[in-house]
Amino acid sequence: MAMSSNAAPPHVVEDCLGVLQLLSDGTVLRSDFPVLPTESFPDVTGVQWKDVVYDSERNLKLRMYRRPDTDTAEKLPVLVYFHGGGFCLGSFAQPNIHACCLRLAAELPAVVLSADYRLAPEHRLPAAIDDGAAVLSWLRTAGGGVDPWLTESIDFSRVFVSGESAGANIAHHLAVRFGSDVRVAGCVLLTPFFGGAERTASESRPPPGVFLTIEMADQFWRMSLPEGADRDHPLANPVCSGGSSLEVAALPPVLVVAAGRDLLRDRVLGYAERLKVMGKVVEVADFVGEEHGFFVLQPWGEAAAELIRVMRRFIHNGASSS
Repeated sequence: MAMSSNAAPPHVVEDCLGVLQLLSDGTVLRSDFPVLPTESFPDVTGVQWKDVVYDSERNLKLRMYRRPDTDTAEKLPVLVYFHGGGFCLGSFAQPNIHACCLRLAAELPAVVLSADYRLAPEHRLPAAIDDGAAVLSWLRTAGGGVDPWLTESIDFSRVFVSGESAGANIAHHLAVRFGSDVRVAGCVLLTPFFGGAERTASESRPPPGVFLTIEMADQFWRMSLPEGADRDHPLANPVCSGGSSLEVAALPPVLVVAAGRDLLRDRVLGYAERLKVMGKVVEVADFVGEEHGFFVLQPWGEAAAELIRVMRRFIHNGASSS
């Protein structure tokens, strides 16, 4: 005769925005409901795009954007871009991300590679950063060797790593890992998602009415960091005393984009200041009236247009001394 089990059924231990639930038995439930508001964005004429697989073993893809009118005698830089979402949410296919990358390809101009990566909590860090490294390896080997969009259009000596929020965190770690590689020419961090055990002033008194709240940020770290790690883990807090030494890292020039209404503002500016003290080439662009992730939240806003102008100068002319 079968015996009844007294084990309690699995219960929800984390509920993220109603679209991601982590159960007590480790089960992860995901919804297709969009996190960001769905909008119809203006079309960007003159930009081609296609999806390609960069890691066949894990079926990981990236979306490639280019202007077909590119003069093959003048190769373009390539911008490797990683989306945000607290390492737990997001995809290059989201309309907001797609709109951002269309604008970047058209207006920088550059060949843009917008990459997906494994998400937490199914795949905790450093999985996302390892996937980012796989993108750069693919670009330098198979992708760069066989894809005509790359061989015809890009200057392999001008590869920039970039991203917004969690994607900027990935870009930072890739710049540290590949900074001595002459093919990594620069790093563009858009309101990076960093953390720390001790609250900063902007985290203790966050601005009202913003999309990213301190509760949401803490939840993302609980679900994405390695089991047992706190927010001072070097994957969250790259300038903490226990992290890998940035002083010996051969970082390329870094553009750090901060936002005045971002609860992570103090942490982002503190990161930039630490790099400057270490003698790194760092430029800060401060968008005082904007919030965390403003480029993705409003890809056709005035701040987005100004951001693209700043990025264009950084990528084509180098870091500013200011």
